[in-house]
Amino acid sequence: MNELATTKVETFDCRQAFAETLIELANSDPRIVAVCNDSVGSSNLGQFQKLFPERLINVGIAEQDMVGVSAGLANGGFLPFVCGAAPFLTGRALEQIKVDAAYNALPITLCGMSPGMAYGELGPTHHSIEDLSWLRAIDGLVIIVPADPAQTRAAVRWAANSGVPSYLRIGRTKAPSVTTDDSKAFRFGEANVLRQGRSLTIVATGILVSRALDAADALAKQGIEARVINISTIKPLDEAAIVAAARETGAIVTAEEATTEGGLGAAVAEVVVRHAPVPMRILGVRGFAPTGSASYLLDHFGLSRDGIVSAALELKGQ
Repeated sequence: MNELATTKVETFDCRQAFAETLIELANSDPRIVAVCNDSVGSSNLGQFQKLFPERLINVGIAEQDMVGVSAGLANGGFLPFVCGAAPFLTGRALEQIKVDAAYNALPITLCGMSPGMAYGELGPTHHSIEDLSWLRAIDGLVIIVPADPAQTRAAVRWAANSGVPSYLRIGRTKAPSVTTDDSKAFRFGEANVLRQGRSLTIVATGILVSRALDAADALAKQGIEARVINISTIKPLDEAAIVAAARETGAIVTAEEATTEGGLGAAVAEVVVRHAPVPMRILGVRGFAPTGSASYLLDHFGLSRDGIVSAALELKGQ
């Protein structure tokens, strides 16, 4: 056996944790319904449909109707979880999300499935890289991006009890768990500092969190101790954690599977420029993402361990 072989790290598709938690909640709360756009399979709602056939509404490929129907259900006392591929849910139904859900402050949970570049080979039409940007501009809409199954389960439970409109970005691209304590997996509006450091800070969200931790390990071997912050609630943002990181480490790299214009990096920069200006690098997608596997696309845009390390070294002048 090769002594240099490394232990394979287990990775997870967060859609499974989402589906299991939704069933768990539906078993105890008859108000919970699922609404989808002909996406029972891709949203992992097959078992939910079997158990609660009368509580799954499939509107077909009609995303605007899907959100409108959900608003009617919410007005009638139900708690709708609206499930669809993130590019189509947020792109086609943006007006309904703004007016029907957010403006009316209805308890609708919008579940953007397979976000970012998870659809890989299906190309730019299926990449959901703008969702964080345009949804951040809608007042009253919470935005949550879980990084692993534990955070996904906790975020779904929070959404079911929140009473406010929210958007959950449910990842499809497999990533390792970053949660060490399930009881603290997700706290609404709070950043989670996964690693302490004073040389600089890496702020990441979703599947990029595990890559940020890998980058911090690599940087430590070069004498650079990076603080790693997992931002699961993008809106509202934990401004105190960002300001503390800026003041205590002097530099920030952000990493997200989304466009660099208007998403996590922009949200962090808005806080930093107001309260504690420091050098920053915003890592994400620039321009339209081409066609290719999800792993290829992440590497192509520098959303890898080495890409994050390079950005950090550039900030440190090394």
